[in-house]
Amino acid sequence: MSTRVTRTTQIVEQVSQGNRDAVDQLLPLVYDELKQLAAHYMKSEASGHPLQPTALVHEAFLRLVNQDQVSYQGQTHFFALGAQAMRRILVDHARARGRQRRGGDRQRITLDAEAVFSRTREEDILVIDDLLKELSELDSRQAQIVELRFFGGLTVEDVAEALGLSKRTIEAEWTMARAWLRSQLSEEPPA
Repeated sequence: MSTRVTRTTQIVEQVSQGNRDAVDQLLPLVYDELKQLAAHYMKSEASGHPLQPTALVHEAFLRLVNQDQVSYQGQTHFFALGAQAMRRILVDHARARGRQRRGGDRQRITLDAEAVFSRTREEDILVIDDLLKELSELDSRQAQIVELRFFGGLTVEDVAEALGLSKRTIEAEWTMARAWLRSQLSEEPPA
């Protein structure tokens, strides 16, 4: 484990323990990775999206460090929660814009072999959020895996580490979650 990773993990743990001074030390250590994560989210957004990666990073970071009673279990867990925060920010942003929820004349989102959604429109974020909520009611672990893989851009190994599960378990759950998502996305949109 590199010195930087060890230092970041120590600072994340200090933030988790309520050390507010550690927050100032944390941002420079995680900023580049959070920025890459935000860029991953934003590259599929429609051009001209009013939210830029830098703003997404800052908003997500503020949400992460201003939480009470959160116990970060290391750097990977911190970034997994960062991915979740970014998803919520994009969902909140889409809802605030007063977009239509499911159905209507919208195009359906597709799921390709790599389980990557086509996110060319803001409304699609709402569909993805709705699907994750439905999946969470059926299987919360699978919903977490989808969120970390799709929104967080984490590898199977990273997800396994973040959730404290084996790589094989994550692969099996990921396969089942993708199958469920495909079945949901192939349904006709409601009238």
